[in-house]
Amino acid sequence: MAFAFTCLLVFLILYFTGKAALTGPFLTGFFVTLAISFQGFTRLKSFSYTIWIFAAVTASMYYPEYFTTIGNFELKKLIVPLLQIIMFGMGSQMSVKDFAGVIKMPKGVIIGIVSQYSIMPLVGFTIAYMFNFPTEIAAGVLLIGCAPSGLASNVMSYIARANLALAVTLAAIATLLSPLMTPLLMKTLAGQYIEIKFWSMMLDIINMMILPIIAGFIFNLFSKKDVTNKDRLIQLLSYIGIILLKNFIYLKSTEVSLQDAAFAFMKDMIWFFILPMVVASALSAIFKNFESWMDKVLSFISMAGIAVIITIITAAGRDSLLDVGLLLIFATLIHNLAGYSLGYFFAKVFRMSERDCRTVAFEVGMQNGGLASGLALQMGKIATVGLAPAIFGPLMNITGSSLATYWRGKPTKDTDEKIE
Repeated sequence: MAFAFTCLLVFLILYFTGKAALTGPFLTGFFVTLAISFQGFTRLKSFSYTIWIFAAVTASMYYPEYFTTIGNFELKKLIVPLLQIIMFGMGSQMSVKDFAGVIKMPKGVIIGIVSQYSIMPLVGFTIAYMFNFPTEIAAGVLLIGCAPSGLASNVMSYIARANLALAVTLAAIATLLSPLMTPLLMKTLAGQYIEIKFWSMMLDIINMMILPIIAGFIFNLFSKKDVTNKDRLIQLLSYIGIILLKNFIYLKSTEVSLQDAAFAFMKDMIWFFILPMVVASALSAIFKNFESWMDKVLSFISMAGIAVIITIITAAGRDSLLDVGLLLIFATLIHNLAGYSLGYFFAKVFRMSERDCRTVAFEVGMQNGGLASGLALQMGKIATVGLAPAIFGPLMNITGSSLATYWRGKPTKDTDEKIE
């Protein structure tokens, strides 16, 4: 901690004496050593990852050339594979049981999903109009608003002692609806800013999210011994059906031949169906307790992957960020806080319990920035449309963890109920 504040002091001295060009190593060093020092404090430990993100973003702002290309390889090409790995990790921690909340808590699920796909898109549209951003920056604000919630919202619901079962169900349903809802909302709200190709965006979301999640489902299915052959067969057939549907959409929305579509189907089956099945079966046969260390590995890869994605986007959009940086950060903060506030209020209006209101607040206010970044890349506008998602990610982790810690210290009447 002492070293961190020494770096900060040197940074301030250099900055205010007109030597800003030399401040990069010291500001980056401040965040790195601060993140390390936070590990020694129980109350601050949860903020360590966010500080690491700030360190990475700072380095990419000062030295963007190191985070855009390596030789002739463009680092932005890593974004989609990293996002797919993150979604695979999400799927491997889930099963069809996570959708049981639709039956157990229909009111909470309906209110949560309606809130998710109405509040954030409309707030994003209002912010983009009021702040008068350049068209592609405005489209990025709308894109993060139209994205589904991500894994971080579930973590915050757990910390806040909210309804974790409802949180997991909402995140799962919102994710599965995203191939339809995100392109539809973007076409409706952002079509005035940039061209939105509905079917192309739908296919991109399926490829980046749905298929990797299915691969995770299959990996989880063959990792466990307590699944009956009947249940396993039913689930596998349903997953094949989803892959077939994706390739049918691909065939109808593009000008590819039937042969090319068949080849794409076989490729999807190998990567997202057969491979996870084989790997899970082999690992479960070789290692007795591989699930525990596999969870840790996937969690680490997911966290590192998010950091890399944000760093690459920041480096690519550095010039645009310098032009609208502070204003975009302020707009993003408003967007994020409005999501928490309006989500909580909307749930209260329908007389949901305090725990459920907190859950809806997190699910609405915290978006899947990785998906939004991936879509910006697929549009070829990572340096502009991708900026708002890149800012939203670290910002929502700060506000979300702060809100979760505050709510954790304010028990509800149903605190003693079992939190699933």
